Amino acid sequence: MASGRKRILVIDNDEAVCRMVEAILADRDYAVSAHVRSLDAMAGFAPGKHDLVITDIKMPIMSGLDVLQKVKQQDPAVPVIMITAHATVDLSIQALRQGAYDFLTKPFEPEELLSRIRNALRQTELIKENRELKEELAAWQGSIVGNSPHLLSLLETARKVAIRDIPVLISGESGTGKELVARAIRHYSRRREGKFVAINCGAIPETLLESELFGHRKGAFTGADRDHKGLIETADGGTLFLDEVGTLPPNVQKTLLRFLQEQEFYRVGDTTPIKVDVRVLSATNLDLQVAVQSGAFREDLYYRLNVVHLRLPPLRERRSDIPLLVAHFVKEQNKRFGTHVKGFDRQAVEAMVKYDWPGNIRQLGNVVQAAMAIDNSDYIGLDVLAQLIELPQNSAALAGDLGQLDYVAALTRFETEYLNRLLQASAGNIEDVAHRSGMNIATVYRKIKKYGLR
Repeated sequence: MASGRKRILVIDNDEAVCRMVEAILADRDYAVSAHVRSLDAMAGFAPGKHDLVITDIKMPIMSGLDVLQKVKQQDPAVPVIMITAHATVDLSIQALRQGAYDFLTKPFEPEELLSRIRNALRQTELIKENRELKEELAAWQGSIVGNSPHLLSLLETARKVAIRDIPVLISGESGTGKELVARAIRHYSRRREGKFVAINCGAIPETLLESELFGHRKGAFTGADRDHKGLIETADGGTLFLDEVGTLPPNVQKTLLRFLQEQEFYRVGDTTPIKVDVRVLSATNLDLQVAVQSGAFREDLYYRLNVVHLRLPPLRERRSDIPLLVAHFVKEQNKRFGTHVKGFDRQAVEAMVKYDWPGNIRQLGNVVQAAMAIDNSDYIGLDVLAQLIELPQNSAALAGDLGQLDYVAALTRFETEYLNRLLQASAGNIEDVAHRSGMNIATVYRKIKKYGLR
């Protein structure tokens, strides 16, 4: 249960009962507001003001059922416990149907009342925690589009490790969204208010990389005409994202390793250590294990960076997400340029799902942007798409006769061709087909049987 005193509103026409309940609850450190007149009590009721309402049913002018109705209208999350000396089955059913949490018959023992209160408050906390978790998960996934099983599993792992201040290695092909995941991890970590400093290790000349990361003192080398603060120092208190970390040269790997071990470093040309508090996230499109075996990457640094490993799947392994991504990019471009394109037609989307996207999400986004620049009609077709990517040979024929097919027949044709290609690429390995397509194994078996593919 959340910390803080719980605020309980007590309403009972019998003043003796009202004061007894007030004393019992106050003795348990609840914040109690007790009233013998229901009209007075409800005049001061407002959403968020109370955590629980306890009300008698038989009261003049405004009955307990009236109180229940008003509470549920103004603050539906607040539980209401009804108490009465004249309990009947019909009355109990009526109260519960209108939203009462519980029903307590007079006379009652203090422990019975306290037990009902604890249960009501605990259920409210669980509902609140569940809602907050769903909202957090929705926000977490909001910037990362897709619902394929592999992606959702990865996002759940990322959400869990975000709150733990440990290094994370994100691997995946170019264009799969590695920096997006890194930024999401930072956003849901304790460092969300700190800086996010990103550096593409492969885009900076080797001679300048060490200075960019660790900084330098004036006069450390030719051209160093002033002190320079490096990116690690800039990220103090925040997150450092090392993109394409597999391209780091050996001398920088050694210096980075020492920093990760000691959380301190030396600027180039300086003898005074600088201590910082930085979380390091890194990304690579190379297989670092292969690089370790070949001697191109230090094994000890690999294990320092790879405390948790998240592998982002390429787009061809999450084809079910392609229509969602297309819709997302169309919406983005419409918002940016004030256009009103509804999307791509069915043939174009199916062709996009079949395409392997070697440039992954980045390439898909660029293709959508280019297609919308070429054609801003309601639905963009295969003719435009064919100008931007190399379509399968049968796409043109498919575009010509798909219009003559009903939806079920078109879907059958698409799924049959799609599964056939996956089976060939996987040499008939069903588990591999499931992994590539994002479907579970049972679904793959069912579709194979349905279309008579084996």
